Order: sequence, then C-alpha cells, then structure tokens
Amino acid sequence: MINLIYLNVILGDGVLIEPPSIIGKPPRGAQPGEFPLKIGSRCQIRPFSTIYAGTEIGDNFQTGQGISIREDNIIGNNVSIGTNSVLEFGNRIGDNSRIHSNCFLEMVTIGEFVVIGPHVVFTDDPHPMGCPKYKECKKGAIVEDFARIGANATILPGIRIGRNSLVGAGSVVTKDVPENSVVAGNPAKVIKMVDQLTCVKGFFERPYMWPPYEKNNSK
Repeated sequence: MINLIYLNVILGDGVLIEPPSIIGKPPRGAQPGEFPLKIGSRCQIRPFSTIYAGTEIGDNFQTGQGISIREDNIIGNNVSIGTNSVLEFGNRIGDNSRIHSNCFLEMVTIGEFVVIGPHVVFTDDPHPMGCPKYKECKKGAIVEDFARIGANATILPGIRIGRNSLVGAGSVVTKDVPENSVVAGNPAKVIKMVDQLTCVKGFFERPYMWPPYEKNNSK
C-alpha cells in the first residue's frame, strides 16, 4: 500500500502519513497542484484518509482512520479529528479542539478547546435540496470557545452555541444556546447552568473544575 500525494502539498517537519491515504486531491473542477495544501509539523494522518487541496492545517494535527477533509478548511493547532468523520468545505476550527468519530461538518466555525462527541451532525442548508442561495443563507453553526457537544446531537443551520455551554447527548438544537448553559432534548431547551452540574462520584465540587475549563467555572 502506498500514499497518493499530489503536487503543491506543503508538509511541516515530522509529518506521518499512513498509507493508503490521498493527500492534496484537487477539488472538483481544479487541476492537480492548482491549489496548495498546507499541513503543519508533527501531524499524524492515519490510513484511508483523504485531504483535499485548498485547505490549511496547523501543527500537532491527529486523525483517526478514514477521515475526509474537503477544500477551504482552516484547522488550527493541536486539533484531532476522529475516525470516519467528514469535514465538507468551509469549516474553521480553532486550536485545541477535538472532533470525535463519525461527525459531519460543513461551513461550521469551531472555537478553541471545543469538544464534539461522536456522531454529531451539523446541518447547513435550511431547505435542501438544490437552493442556489444556500451558501449565502444561514450557513453552518458557530460554536464558541470551551463548548461541549454530546454524542448524536444534531445542530441546525445558523445556530450559535455559546461559550462554555454543554449540549446533552441526542439533542436537536434548533435555537441559539446561551453561554454557560446546559441544553438537552428535542428540541433542545435550557435545563440548568453549567455551574449547577454535580460530580456524580464526588471527586470534584462540580464538573469542569480542571484545565482548561476551571477559569470559566470558578465562582
């Protein structure tokens, strides 16, 4: 097994690309090498992954197996993308954020220190299919710094998920989520504030009293 690496791929020091992977694939309608793909230092890309040209990735990037990253993605430093996740075009992902396995994102803006659980789906088109203006409409969600989204959540187009908030597993988020709040359900509603959460085992006064969240949760 070998990797297919196209022209105009710029790799930082210490990048490990495990075969078989396709790196720098031209977007639809583009020629090989027409757009650059930049990948920072000390990154690890695991087998069966495809990353398109026209994307920029920071240092210490990690992937699971079988990820797909399309063009026009900008990914910060210390980001990980889990197995079989798909980043369609137009995402912006901040430093130190983690996207778990089997997630789908398109035109989503992710802040720093964000955690997205497995099987989370971000929608970007309010009335599919085929509206010629959908790229100019609501677009994808905005997830602010330190937010956490539980497994199997669905986030509707144009939603803003506030700083240090928590979206419960399986929620369908149809409205903006206030910062520091906990939402759950279908449709998701505010059920409490993050500083009202309890540590089930009693190890901490309450959850998220550890770095990097402790400054957000100090009273």
